[in-house]
Amino acid sequence: MQIHNNTLIAECSAYDFKEMLERKKVKSWLKSVSAFANTDGGSLFYGVNDDGVIVGLENPQADADFISEMIKARLDPVPEVQLIPIEHEGHTLLEVKVKAGTLTPYYYYQDGTRTAYVRVGNESVECNSQQLLSLVLKGTHMTWDSLPTQVDASKHSFIILANTFREQTHQEWNDKYLESFGLVTPDSKLTNAGLLFVDNCTVFQSRIFCTRWTGLYKDDAISSVEHRANLVLLLKYGMDFIKNYTMSGWVKMPNYRLNLPDYSDRAIFEGLVNHLIHRDYTVMGGEVHIDIYDDRVELVSPGAMLDGTQIQDRDIYKVPSMRRNPVIADMFTQLDYMEKRGSGLRKMRELTEKLPNFMPGKEPQYQTEAISFYTTFYNLNWGENGRIPIEEVANRVNSSLEKYSIDEESSVKTFGDLQKSSVKTFGDLQNSSVKQKRLGRTAQSILDLVISDGSISQDKMAEKIGVSKRAIEMQIANLKAKGLLVREGADHGGYWRIVINPKAEE
Repeated sequence: MQIHNNTLIAECSAYDFKEMLERKKVKSWLKSVSAFANTDGGSLFYGVNDDGVIVGLENPQADADFISEMIKARLDPVPEVQLIPIEHEGHTLLEVKVKAGTLTPYYYYQDGTRTAYVRVGNESVECNSQQLLSLVLKGTHMTWDSLPTQVDASKHSFIILANTFREQTHQEWNDKYLESFGLVTPDSKLTNAGLLFVDNCTVFQSRIFCTRWTGLYKDDAISSVEHRANLVLLLKYGMDFIKNYTMSGWVKMPNYRLNLPDYSDRAIFEGLVNHLIHRDYTVMGGEVHIDIYDDRVELVSPGAMLDGTQIQDRDIYKVPSMRRNPVIADMFTQLDYMEKRGSGLRKMRELTEKLPNFMPGKEPQYQTEAISFYTTFYNLNWGENGRIPIEEVANRVNSSLEKYSIDEESSVKTFGDLQKSSVKTFGDLQNSSVKQKRLGRTAQSILDLVISDGSISQDKMAEKIGVSKRAIEMQIANLKAKGLLVREGADHGGYWRIVINPKAEE
């Protein structure tokens, strides 16, 4: 903290100013001590009025003794606190610095009642049932998904999980994995995470609500569906819904086809995985919502940031990996659905930025409100006046395309009824006067896969296209030699990027 013109400027985000010590109303300030210990720590400054002006304390030593006595008598367990006297221009103020606790919850105790508080903004508020449960789990160094249940594992099957594991990893499934992955306890009871992966999942809050709205707001719905299933199926159902109600166009280049999707498929996949993994499953009646509008896709789930910060105020490239549900996260990692290093937020943006029709300002955005987390993906082919005409899309991705005349008949093609197909055409650009040999089927498929998932590996390319790894290596070398494909960001795992105009980038 700093003092300027006799005014205290506290650098910490969590602090309270107290002009004097309330000895008869100790709850007024002890609840702040409880809240700081239960959240991220903070400081109370005594001898400072609400405007931050230093007025000083008459007897700071007596006040410090009383504060220490009340904390020991009224808080359980006793949090770690420092009492720091500060001298400034003849005034003495007192900082009560409370450290974030590891033995949560820290209760305020009076007349036989125990109440825990948490910090919300600049207020100390009483915990609700979900917050209290989270504090209890934090204090026992356990997470909700790791808690054992009384459900016998022998009464449930994991066929869907086993088949998905084989498909994703090309390894054989072994039932011993259930215990090593934390889904089953040594005495053959399911954990909460295990309940979320069994074939006949009955966890009430394991649901997603999917809605395709008309226009830009929640007015009338084109389609609305609710799914209640295990996490593997919820991911599949959610992605199927998104693919059915979003579109992908294309434009004809001189020697290949360039896909121009509304969204990055892999970025949205990363987003849905993120919401299924990191949501707060202690919120009964909570679920993941998928809302599709003309200009955006929004994902919403219960559970704000674990450290109490607002994601919109953070640099997503510097947010550390903190997992609310580490067992669920590890299972998704084993299925090759996510990476261990917790780079999902950054990866969603980077995958979107690699699309050829990306424009600055269309990056995925993240927001926390109260107890919810929002991820918003913006339609790359949507402008202020609606869907962008095909000519503008073509010109935006490559200004050199202006020299090719646009066929009038093809230019008036529309996306059509979006319920009929998720793949529509922007129309063709006529071939240039200089005929170029078209790329082969495998090379074109590689470009299509790169647009869909810029982080895809060569092994996955071979698997999806159905050719040998050697064939993929040869085609990639050819595309690189033509200047059409580059590999970027090796330190982040690497991303493929299609070079629209090689000559312009030389």
